[in-house]
Order: sequence, then structure tokens, then C-alpha cells
Amino acid sequence: MPATRSLWQETRTFFPLFLSLIEERGVSSVCVVGASDGKFVLPLARRGIHVVAIERDETAINGGPVVLPGHIQSNMPGLRKRLAEEGLSERVEIVEADILGPAVKVGPAEAVWTSCSWHYSVNHHRPLGDFISAMKDLCRQEGGVFGAEYMMPVEPRHLATEHYPEEGEMRRFFLDWSIDWETYTPPFLEDPHVEQLRDHVHRMGLIIATHQ
Repeated sequence: MPATRSLWQETRTFFPLFLSLIEERGVSSVCVVGASDGKFVLPLARRGIHVVAIERDETAINGGPVVLPGHIQSNMPGLRKRLAEEGLSERVEIVEADILGPAVKVGPAEAVWTSCSWHYSVNHHRPLGDFISAMKDLCRQEGGVFGAEYMMPVEPRHLATEHYPEEGEMRRFFLDWSIDWETYTPPFLEDPHVEQLRDHVHRMGLIIATHQ
């Protein structure tokens, strides 16, 4: 068993659906946008997949102090340490950058995955379409797979920003793509985790699409 676990390990995710699809298709390279401490990066690398991990948070990459539920001060091990512990460092290229910044210069991958990366308020001054376009550009032109799970509105304030898409709203960004999966959860109670220190309500959506 790995010596350290992701601080996001227990949060709910549609990732197994994405993983199953890319394994069926024999995908050998995946770009993870918002890689954090590796919740999605390590499972891919363990399968021999080459991963480009894009993350702008230095603590998530290199480790450092965080506050856990119960206001417990702890140290996040960080992506680099977790990869090194399992001997996976050579399978992962870490890009410390903002996805919309000029420093993101990576070649197209066979698939791109992101998990709840654009709903944070710090991103609301930039159109959602900019995030989607930047991530689509990381996918290879023919047969590239785009997978995204995202937060949906559960509070009135969420309805005031496009960064919390409602049912069907993501389709407008994929008019020339084939939709493989599109699904949503009802509102559910999520346990406390790093950055959300109390029980809280989420609703999530998933879209997986293939470039034609």
C-alpha cells in the first residue's frame, strides 16, 4: 500500500468511468489539468500511462502545511514525493503553470482529464469557454478524449456564474465532438476535506467526449 495518500482520496469522483474508457481504447498518454497531489495522476502512472500533470499550486506539487478537517495542522506530502515513493517519477511530466498562462507548452496528449478545476472564484473573471478551449487544445486532433467532472449549481449564487454549468450546458463546447458520457448527480452531502472543513452539499456533472 502506498506510504502516503492523496488528501482528496475520499472525495467522490466519476474518474473510474474515464479510466475504464481510456483503458478500453489503449490510451498511452493523458494530460491531467489541476493535478493537485496526484489523486488521478498516480492511478494513471501505475498503469504505465505517460502523464503530463499541470498544476499551479506549489504546495500541491512540492508539499507543505495545510489545515485538515477538525482544524488539524498537517503537511501535504505533495505530488513529487508521492510519485517518488512509488517509483513513478519518470512516467510523469510535471508542469507548474496556470492552464491559461503562456508557460503551458505541452504537446497534444491522447486524452485530457480535469476534476472540478474551474469553479473556484479566483477563476470567475475568465470565461468558462477559455478553460474548455485551452484543455481541448491539449487533446490530439483525431480521436483525442476529453473528460471533465465539474461542480453544478446548488446555491442561488452559483446560478450567477457560468462556471457552475447546469444540465446540458457543456454540450455547446463540443458541437464537433462525439459525446461518450454525460451524466449528473443529485445534490449530495460531501464529508469535510482540505479546503472544505465542514460537511457541504455538492452536485456534480460529467462529460466525456471524443474528437472527430
